[in-house]
Amino acid sequence: MRNMIYLDNAATTRVSEGALEAMLPYFAEQYGNPSGIYEFATRNKKAINRAREEIAGVIDCNPAEIYFTSGGSEADNWALCKVAELMREKGRHIITTKIEHHAILHACEWLEKQGCRISYIGVDEQGMVKLDELERAITRDTILISVMTANNEIGTIQPIMRIGQIARKHNILFHTDAVQAVGHVPVSVRKCGIDLLSASGHKFNGPKGVGFLYMRNDIPMSSFIHGGGQERGRRAGTENVPGIVGMGQAIKEAARMMSQRAKQEQRLRDYFMNEVLRRIPYARVNGSRRNRLPNNVNFSFQFAEGESILIMLDAKGICASSGSACTTGSTAPSHVLMALGLPEELAHGSIRFTLGQDTTKEEIDYVIDELEKIIAQLREMSPFYTELSGENKK
Repeated sequence: MRNMIYLDNAATTRVSEGALEAMLPYFAEQYGNPSGIYEFATRNKKAINRAREEIAGVIDCNPAEIYFTSGGSEADNWALCKVAELMREKGRHIITTKIEHHAILHACEWLEKQGCRISYIGVDEQGMVKLDELERAITRDTILISVMTANNEIGTIQPIMRIGQIARKHNILFHTDAVQAVGHVPVSVRKCGIDLLSASGHKFNGPKGVGFLYMRNDIPMSSFIHGGGQERGRRAGTENVPGIVGMGQAIKEAARMMSQRAKQEQRLRDYFMNEVLRRIPYARVNGSRRNRLPNNVNFSFQFAEGESILIMLDAKGICASSGSACTTGSTAPSHVLMALGLPEELAHGSIRFTLGQDTTKEEIDYVIDELEKIIAQLREMSPFYTELSGENKK
């Protein structure tokens, strides 16, 4: 197998050795059903609750406010759909943004068909939510504000504490999709006034197929999945014990290494961005340079098509993406980049690189070298670039 440089950690991450080691016994040795009353089963119940405590410690909440799910998308759907059901006597209006993950946007589309009214708030050219527009959108029947903590494509970190204050002032529930943020940057639900938060284990070196929803303990939400009494009667189904244990271990490791890892990734990220902008003409960085996830780099290259860049990078052993992993196969330009005000042609020429804790400067240098060659090769086939280059030489 050829050497591979993996720069798509926003799509998924490698399971850490510690998380894998923690999971293994629960596949074959400690396989008891946590709902049983005998010791072989209750040991697994205790393991689940230890993971709940680890997660609660990282996001600053009570362990009883953590509910395990199959991932971030389920947690997002649970939060939006059940708040709409819970609050339907008060109102039917939800506020979100134009740059949310499709788990939020598609849930909102479904809710609109059920009679809800959705306001989609715009962002500035750096992807920051327009707070004045958000507050103006609030009405007497607004029941929920849902704004992601950090964008999965451009890495922009939103002013979550300020949004929480706005929600509190108007007595509105506040949900945040923190799938890209948890385990990478500090998140405190208490300090930020967050009522509901979604996260996914495989984004911070845990396993796939497991996530969690933080739900403030005084929100009387009904069951999301009906059946047994698991998750305090709100999500039926036998728990994914290995996944939950692995996620608990992974978030503990992520929290311990967060500061050191962020500094390392940010240093490489800034070097990557600056070198590409210096060496490749007609390139731009998308998203905020200051309020940004430490590992996220998103470029647009004029006169080059994103899918072609990805294919040619892959031929060189480099893994990247053109946006969210959940939209792979779509020919439409990124809704996030279009919301920034990018022309459609430039949005089509965009690539996302997301670094990991094992990414090295040597790997970044190799990627920059190959990227420079690839962009130049693609532009040779662009009549618009050829014409522009000819004009510049005159």
